[in-house]
Amino acid sequence: MFNNCVLQLKSMFESRFYIEIVVAITLFVYAMVSDSMVDIIISLLYFIILLEIVRAVLGFIREQRIKIGILIDAFIILALREFIVNVVKINNESFNSFDQLFSSSTNFHVLVFSGVLVFLFFLRWLARFTSPDKHK
Repeated sequence: MFNNCVLQLKSMFESRFYIEIVVAITLFVYAMVSDSMVDIIISLLYFIILLEIVRAVLGFIREQRIKIGILIDAFIILALREFIVNVVKINNESFNSFDQLFSSSTNFHVLVFSGVLVFLFFLRWLARFTSPDKHK
């Protein structure tokens, strides 16, 4: 019985899934208690952007080429971050007419970032479709 528990604990710590769940639950509880959900999401997106850039630099050092998909991923995450920030700003505005909806600069930014995201997702698809790694 004791050996079975030890084996289960060992497999739990070897599995990254459980670690991810524990970290996510901890961050979620902290964000709810401190009322900083958006700030934590934005900080995590910045962290992911830095990880992608480091991955691109290390890939360049190792392979002497830049994988454009990695850079597009970083730009997609950056655009998502800006999109989230602007959507949060929209929630603080009130609109009394349809004209006010399109006269707001925040709404214009949301439309621009939506277009940028669609364009970046298209570029990501194109980079994957035309990648030289696909033919190897």
